[in-house]
Formats: sequence, C-alpha cells, structure tokens
Amino acid sequence: MARIAGIDLPRQKRIGIALTYIYGIGVARSNSILKKSGIDVAVRVKDLSEEEVSKIAKAIEAEGSIEGDLRKEIAMNIKRLMEVGSYRGMRHRRSLPVRGQRTHTNARTRKGPRRSLIRPKAAAPKA
Repeated sequence: MARIAGIDLPRQKRIGIALTYIYGIGVARSNSILKKSGIDVAVRVKDLSEEEVSKIAKAIEAEGSIEGDLRKEIAMNIKRLMEVGSYRGMRHRRSLPVRGQRTHTNARTRKGPRRSLIRPKAAAPKA
C-alpha cells in the first residue's frame, strides 16, 4: 500500500485520482506532480514501485504545503481576519457566509438548521 504524506492511498484507483485523497491536492495539481515525476496518470496505485512512490513524495514536497501545514495555515489566516476585525473576520465569527451570498432565504448550510419560533398556545374556547 502506498503511503504518501501520512495518507494511505486507495490501491485500486489510478494514481492521478488517488493523489487527490491528500488534502491540498486536486486533479490539476496531481497531474502536474505526476508529470514532474515522470509517471503515467493511468497507472494503478498497486502497480507502483517503491522508487516511483518516493519520486512522487519528493515532487509533492517541492510543490508546496499540504495536509497539516496547509490546514494550519488556513486556520491562522481566518484567525488573523477575526483578530483584525475585518468584515470577513466578523462573518467568520458569526458563522455567516463570507463571500457575499444572500442570507435572507438561503445559507442554511452555513447558518445551521432553522430555529423554530416558540408560539404561545391559543386559549381554548369556553363552552
């Protein structure tokens, strides 16, 4: 089983798709990594040799941050926005959409489930 950047890649998938299981690597970045390391995109993970896996790992390190480093960097950027008090930071703090989407009717994913209004019970008619 190929293990790159602390992630076990699925053995049955093509290496071009399997690399996308690593946080911070999409299809385009995966293809560029494989082109740099000289490995065909259509090769299955189970068919890779140890030498090829090490080539891919070196190419990924050269590309830039992935996994934990990238998550940490993104979290620090959001924290900085909140500390500075920018508009985007305030939207993050209130867990509202950050990029200008409407919130009157939509944004349920970001805001969470609706809070139902508590209505007083109507008085029973006197008979």
